[in-house]
Amino acid sequence: MENRHTVSKREVASMNTQELRDNFLVPDLFAPGEVRLVHTHEDRVVIGGASPVDGPLTLEAPSELRAEYFLQRRELGVFVVSGTGRVTADGEFFELPARSCLYIGRGTREVTFDGIGEVPARFYLFSAVAHATHPTRAVFPGDGDIRELGDQEHANRRTLNRYIHADGIQSCQIAMGHTVLHSGSIWNTMPAHTHDRRMEAYLYLDLAHDARVIHLMGDPSETRHMIVADQQAIISPSWSIHSGVGTQAYSFVWAMAGENQDFDDMDHQPIDTLL
Repeated sequence: MENRHTVSKREVASMNTQELRDNFLVPDLFAPGEVRLVHTHEDRVVIGGASPVDGPLTLEAPSELRAEYFLQRRELGVFVVSGTGRVTADGEFFELPARSCLYIGRGTREVTFDGIGEVPARFYLFSAVAHATHPTRAVFPGDGDIRELGDQEHANRRTLNRYIHADGIQSCQIAMGHTVLHSGSIWNTMPAHTHDRRMEAYLYLDLAHDARVIHLMGDPSETRHMIVADQQAIISPSWSIHSGVGTQAYSFVWAMAGENQDFDDMDHQPIDTLL
């Protein structure tokens, strides 16, 4: 498991392109036949990717967690990026089509990931420390809390599907969902915001091999950017904006963890205040 420490606004202001990417971009979560994990000290979140090929993959507890098993003190959100997946949680099977979401509660000892069918299954993982136990539950595409946001005039028309949230699948800390931009729209989360009470991670999806998202980050008065490709993830500190504009329409999985699960608890940053 890769380990990343937190960095401050002051440090980010002096970083070059490669330093920004080394600290905040996760370019290679999905490797055939592996479970890859990245631990960030931003709210002690672990993000990961599981890509089974020749049989199931087991979610092991890395030595850095000092845990008997991965979910001994943690909870987990799982999003099926591609293919049809099968997740087993302490002997309970969940068959999940692409764009499904599964919440697995604290105390689940054994978690495995496998694919069904010809299209290889890829699973995106988002885990946070948990101090309460909630039941394992699945939600399928279109069955979450759906919000229509933006408009075509501002090139930000998008459909937001909340899966793990206070009024849906219950969790201790995690909030998780999937946003799909409509054809012809390219902006997400603009006007931008921060939320000092929780960190956030983005996984960008549905980009052609030669398409990119320009992800905006940093303090609102000292913004920075990174160029992001398909199935690459961004770690966003609580003090940072997190917005993006693509060379085409795309989608992204957003996931948050921290003190407050209220989705609308945001500190909005008007466009004319960004520098």
